[in-house]
Amino acid sequence: MTQEDGGLDGLVRKRIRALRVAQGWSLDELATRANLSQSSLSRIENGRRRLALDQLVTLARALDTTLDQLVETAADDVVTSPMIDAAHRSMRWPIKGDPGMTVMRRRMTEPPPDNPARMRAHPGREWLVVLSGTAILMLGHRRFRVETNQAAEFPTMMPHAIGTEGGPCEILGIFDRDARRGHQREGGESDTQGAGE
Repeated sequence: MTQEDGGLDGLVRKRIRALRVAQGWSLDELATRANLSQSSLSRIENGRRRLALDQLVTLARALDTTLDQLVETAADDVVTSPMIDAAHRSMRWPIKGDPGMTVMRRRMTEPPPDNPARMRAHPGREWLVVLSGTAILMLGHRRFRVETNQAAEFPTMMPHAIGTEGGPCEILGIFDRDARRGHQREGGESDTQGAGE
Protein backbone atom coordinates (compact mmCIF):
# COMPACT_ATOMS: atom_id res chain seq x y z
CA MET A 1 0.00 0.00 0.00
CA THR A 2 1.19 3.54 -0.73
CA GLN A 3 1.48 6.55 1.57
CA GLU A 4 -1.87 7.88 0.27
CA ASP A 5 -3.51 4.71 1.55
CA GLY A 6 -2.34 5.41 5.13
CA GLY A 7 -5.88 5.74 6.52
CA LEU A 8 -7.02 2.54 4.84
CA ASP A 9 -3.80 0.81 5.86
CA GLY A 10 -4.44 1.53 9.55
CA LEU A 11 -8.09 0.54 9.25
CA VAL A 12 -7.23 -2.83 7.69
CA ARG A 13 -4.67 -3.54 10.41
CA LYS A 14 -7.24 -2.74 13.12
CA ARG A 15 -9.79 -4.99 11.41
CA ILE A 16 -7.36 -7.90 11.25
CA ARG A 17 -6.66 -7.60 14.96
CA ALA A 18 -10.34 -7.05 15.89
CA LEU A 19 -11.48 -10.08 13.87
CA ARG A 20 -8.74 -12.22 15.42
CA VAL A 21 -9.69 -11.14 18.95
CA ALA A 22 -13.42 -11.63 18.21
CA GLN A 23 -12.65 -15.24 17.25
CA GLY A 24 -10.74 -15.66 20.51
CA TRP A 25 -7.54 -16.52 18.63
CA SER A 26 -4.00 -15.76 19.74
CA LEU A 27 -1.46 -14.35 17.29
CA ASP A 28 -0.06 -17.84 16.97
CA GLU A 29 -3.45 -19.39 16.11
CA LEU A 30 -4.21 -16.90 13.33
CA ALA A 31 -0.63 -17.06 12.05
CA THR A 32 -0.93 -20.84 11.75
CA ARG A 33 -4.27 -20.56 9.93
CA ALA A 34 -2.83 -17.94 7.54
CA ASN A 35 0.47 -19.78 7.03
CA LEU A 36 2.47 -16.85 8.44
CA SER A 37 4.95 -16.63 11.28
CA GLN A 38 3.70 -15.19 14.55
CA SER A 39 6.22 -12.35 14.34
CA SER A 40 5.11 -11.47 10.78
CA LEU A 41 1.47 -11.30 11.87
CA SER A 42 2.39 -9.20 14.90
CA ARG A 43 4.30 -6.76 12.68
CA ILE A 44 1.35 -6.60 10.25
CA GLU A 45 -1.10 -5.80 13.06
CA ASN A 46 1.25 -3.20 14.60
CA GLY A 47 2.13 -1.45 11.33
CA ARG A 48 5.79 -2.46 11.32
CA ARG A 49 5.42 -4.51 8.13
CA ARG A 50 3.85 -3.42 4.87
CA LEU A 51 0.59 -5.02 3.82
CA ALA A 52 1.00 -7.24 0.76
CA LEU A 53 -2.02 -8.21 -1.33
CA ASP A 54 -1.27 -11.92 -1.20
CA GLN A 55 -1.08 -11.79 2.61
CA LEU A 56 -4.36 -9.86 2.81
CA VAL A 57 -6.12 -12.50 0.70
CA THR A 58 -4.74 -15.27 2.92
CA LEU A 59 -5.63 -13.39 6.12
CA ALA A 60 -9.15 -12.64 4.87
CA ARG A 61 -9.68 -16.32 4.11
CA ALA A 62 -8.28 -17.37 7.51
CA LEU A 63 -10.57 -14.84 9.25
CA ASP A 64 -13.60 -16.15 7.33
CA THR A 65 -14.20 -12.88 5.50
CA THR A 66 -13.49 -11.51 2.04
CA LEU A 67 -10.81 -9.15 0.80
CA ASP A 68 -13.56 -6.67 -0.14
CA GLN A 69 -14.91 -6.67 3.42
CA LEU A 70 -11.42 -6.38 4.88
CA VAL A 71 -10.58 -3.23 2.85
CA GLU A 72 -14.09 -1.72 2.64
CA THR A 73 -14.35 1.96 3.58
CA ALA A 74 -17.46 3.72 4.83
CA ALA A 75 -19.62 5.07 2.03
CA ASP A 76 -21.01 8.60 2.06
CA ASP A 77 -24.55 7.27 1.80
CA VAL A 78 -24.69 5.45 5.13
CA VAL A 79 -28.22 6.61 5.99
CA THR A 80 -31.08 5.32 3.83
CA SER A 81 -34.64 6.64 3.72
CA PRO A 82 -37.46 4.15 3.21
CA MET A 83 -39.54 3.78 0.09
CA ILE A 84 -43.16 4.21 1.18
CA ASP A 85 -45.99 2.07 -0.19
CA ALA A 86 -49.09 3.82 1.19
CA ALA A 87 -51.51 1.40 -0.50
CA HIS A 88 -50.05 -1.52 1.46
CA ARG A 89 -49.13 0.50 4.57
CA SER A 90 -45.49 -0.51 4.34
CA MET A 91 -41.97 0.84 4.12
CA ARG A 92 -39.01 -0.95 2.56
CA TRP A 93 -35.29 -0.46 2.48
CA PRO A 94 -32.85 -2.16 0.07
CA ILE A 95 -29.71 -3.52 1.73
CA LYS A 96 -26.79 -1.87 -0.08
CA GLY A 97 -24.26 -4.55 0.81
CA ASP A 98 -26.52 -7.20 -0.75
CA PRO A 99 -28.81 -5.68 -3.38
CA GLY A 100 -30.81 -8.91 -3.47
CA MET A 101 -31.99 -8.41 0.12
CA THR A 102 -34.83 -6.11 1.16
CA VAL A 103 -36.02 -5.08 4.62
CA MET A 104 -39.71 -4.28 4.95
CA ARG A 105 -41.79 -2.81 7.78
CA ARG A 106 -45.52 -3.35 7.57
CA ARG A 107 -48.55 -2.59 9.71
CA MET A 108 -51.28 -5.21 9.36
CA THR A 109 -54.90 -4.99 10.43
CA GLU A 110 -56.48 -8.05 8.75
CA PRO A 111 -56.33 -11.72 9.79
CA PRO A 112 -54.69 -14.18 7.39
CA PRO A 113 -57.00 -15.54 4.66
CA ASP A 114 -59.21 -18.52 5.52
CA ASN A 115 -58.99 -19.82 1.96
CA PRO A 116 -55.75 -21.79 1.36
CA ALA A 117 -56.00 -20.85 -2.34
CA ARG A 118 -55.03 -17.29 -1.32
CA MET A 119 -51.69 -18.41 0.15
CA ARG A 120 -48.53 -17.84 -1.88
CA ALA A 121 -45.66 -20.15 -2.72
CA HIS A 122 -42.50 -19.08 -4.56
CA PRO A 123 -38.73 -19.65 -4.35
CA GLY A 124 -36.81 -17.99 -1.54
CA ARG A 125 -36.71 -17.50 2.23
CA GLU A 126 -38.33 -14.89 4.44
CA TRP A 127 -37.56 -13.82 7.99
CA LEU A 128 -39.78 -11.60 10.11
CA VAL A 129 -39.94 -10.24 13.64
CA VAL A 130 -43.12 -8.90 15.24
CA LEU A 131 -42.52 -5.36 16.50
CA SER A 132 -45.93 -4.98 18.17
CA GLY A 133 -49.14 -6.98 18.46
CA THR A 134 -49.63 -10.61 17.48
CA ALA A 135 -49.15 -12.00 13.98
CA ILE A 136 -50.57 -15.25 12.65
CA LEU A 137 -48.34 -17.07 10.18
CA MET A 138 -50.02 -19.72 8.05
CA LEU A 139 -47.60 -22.30 6.56
CA GLY A 140 -49.47 -24.89 4.56
CA HIS A 141 -52.05 -26.34 6.95
CA ARG A 142 -50.16 -25.18 10.06
CA ARG A 143 -50.94 -22.02 12.04
CA PHE A 144 -48.25 -20.24 14.07
CA ARG A 145 -48.87 -17.46 16.54
CA VAL A 146 -45.93 -15.00 16.58
CA GLU A 147 -45.95 -12.57 19.53
CA THR A 148 -44.18 -9.23 19.98
CA ASN A 149 -40.37 -9.67 19.81
CA GLN A 150 -40.66 -13.21 18.44
CA ALA A 151 -39.30 -14.04 14.99
CA ALA A 152 -40.12 -16.58 12.30
CA GLU A 153 -38.06 -17.83 9.36
CA PHE A 154 -39.35 -20.11 6.64
CA PRO A 155 -38.85 -21.30 3.07
CA THR A 156 -41.34 -19.58 0.79
CA MET A 157 -41.88 -22.68 -1.36
CA MET A 158 -44.32 -23.64 1.41
CA PRO A 159 -47.71 -21.97 0.78
CA HIS A 160 -47.84 -19.12 3.28
CA ALA A 161 -49.80 -16.10 4.45
CA ILE A 162 -49.55 -13.72 7.37
CA GLY A 163 -52.10 -11.58 9.14
CA THR A 164 -52.94 -10.25 12.56
CA GLU A 165 -54.89 -11.48 15.59
CA GLY A 166 -56.69 -9.34 18.17
CA GLY A 167 -55.84 -5.97 16.67
CA PRO A 168 -53.17 -4.38 14.50
CA CYS A 169 -49.60 -5.64 14.45
CA GLU A 170 -46.35 -4.40 12.96
CA ILE A 171 -43.71 -6.67 11.47
CA LEU A 172 -40.21 -6.17 10.15
CA GLY A 173 -39.38 -8.67 7.41
CA ILE A 174 -36.25 -9.54 5.45
CA PHE A 175 -36.69 -11.00 1.98
CA ASP A 176 -33.95 -12.68 -0.02
CA ARG A 177 -33.74 -12.00 -3.77
CA ASP A 178 -35.97 -14.96 -4.74
CA ALA A 179 -38.66 -14.18 -2.17
CA ARG A 180 -38.75 -10.53 -3.25
CA ARG A 181 -39.05 -11.53 -6.92
CA GLY A 182 -41.85 -13.95 -6.03
CA HIS A 183 -43.86 -11.14 -4.51
CA GLN A 184 -43.14 -8.85 -7.47
CA ARG A 185 -44.34 -11.43 -10.03
CA GLU A 186 -47.62 -12.34 -8.39
CA GLY A 187 -50.38 -10.29 -9.95
CA GLY A 188 -48.25 -7.16 -10.23
CA GLU A 189 -48.57 -6.66 -6.49
CA SER A 190 -45.99 -4.86 -4.41
CA ASP A 191 -43.03 -6.87 -3.20
CA THR A 192 -43.78 -5.46 0.22
CA GLN A 193 -46.90 -7.59 0.64
CA GLY A 194 -45.25 -9.17 3.65
CA ALA A 195 -44.91 -12.89 4.03
CA GLY A 196 -47.65 -13.79 1.62
CA GLU A 197 -50.90 -12.26 2.90
